[in-house]
Amino acid sequence: MTRTFKLTIAYDGSEFAGWQVQPGKATIQGTLQQALRHLTGESVQVIGSGRTDAGVHAFGQVASLSVPWRDTPRRLAAALNANLPDTIVVTSAEDAPDGFHAIRDAVSKRYRYQLQVGGDRDVFEYRYRWHLHSKIDLELITRAAGRLIGRHDFAGFQAAGSDRRTTTRDVRACELFQQPSTDPNRLYLAIEIEADGFLYNMVRNIVGTLVEIGRGKQPPEWIDQIIESGNRDIAGQTAPAHALFLVRVGYPPSANMSVDPDRAPK
Repeated sequence: MTRTFKLTIAYDGSEFAGWQVQPGKATIQGTLQQALRHLTGESVQVIGSGRTDAGVHAFGQVASLSVPWRDTPRRLAAALNANLPDTIVVTSAEDAPDGFHAIRDAVSKRYRYQLQVGGDRDVFEYRYRWHLHSKIDLELITRAAGRLIGRHDFAGFQAAGSDRRTTTRDVRACELFQQPSTDPNRLYLAIEIEADGFLYNMVRNIVGTLVEIGRGKQPPEWIDQIIESGNRDIAGQTAPAHALFLVRVGYPPSANMSVDPDRAPK
């Protein structure tokens, strides 16, 4: 009996070449598909909501798949986790409507980018934060972040070589948070950005630009110039991949799952 499932997946992307299957390289999608083949004896395509790059992590990546499975969704998640490395975990599995597609049905995504400002390298956090040695002005970053909110053409924040039908996106939130730190010399920050969709490297390019503003190299109004120009060359650097996390993916009510995860089909 073939059923469609929605999986929510967390992973540490440090040792992976990104989400998408690549010959001869360890990837998140490839590792999940190997686990499913081990469980079912069949080749199963796992479709992720987005192709996170090498080194990028996720708290809430979403994937869709159709697989022969007669037990409960919860048992599917448990069986997958038993066959996955410690760096990947299926946090939930739900029955999904036929035709559910993790990419096409997504209506929003939220990313988090983590920073460390000042202090020595933290041996427990360096894999997950961009370490900035010089001080930054949090008020300048907050003012600049507010200028990103709304429906704009974000071509100026898109990596070169991308192929998208439109570069217009609706940014619904761009927020700066201070996170707990046990060392008073280390300031931990997170920038979270939510939109109806993202262009290639859009979040990392925005963060690199916000950091330049926070360092006082450009005013907050620089954001307007980049948006109006559509020119990636005038924006800030691309922030490193290792500090980026996919937080969650949103879907419309019609794609909501309603089956008890402990209940198998009769």
